[in-house]
Amino acid sequence: MTASFRCLLAALLLALAAASPAVAQDPAAFAAEKCSRYRQATADALRRWGRDGLSADFLAAHAAFIEGGCQGPPSICPRPGRETDFANAMTVRAMNAGMASTFLPWACR
Repeated sequence: MTASFRCLLAALLLALAAASPAVAQDPAAFAAEKCSRYRQATADALRRWGRDGLSADFLAAHAAFIEGGCQGPPSICPRPGRETDFANAMTVRAMNAGMASTFLPWACR
C-alpha cells in the first residue's frame, strides 16, 4: 500500500467513526431530527440567497411541509429558474446532512 492510499483509508475510517449512528436511532426521533436539520438548512439558504424569484405559493408550500413535520407525500413542483436552483441546493444540503433524497418535498406531476 502506498502512503497516500494509507492516508486516504485512515481518513475514511475516521469519517465513518465520527458519523452519527442514524441506524441505531428510533425512527420517529430520527424523522424529527431530519426535519430540524432541514428547517435550519432552509433558514440558512433563505438568509443567504433571499426570496427573490421564489413565488409566494412555493414559499407557502415549503413552509407548510416544514411546519407539518416534513411529512407527507412530495407535492412541491419548483418552477424553472430560481425555484429549481433553490430545490437543487436544498437537495444537496439534505444529502450532506444524512437525509435520503426521498425525504424531500419535490415532485412535479
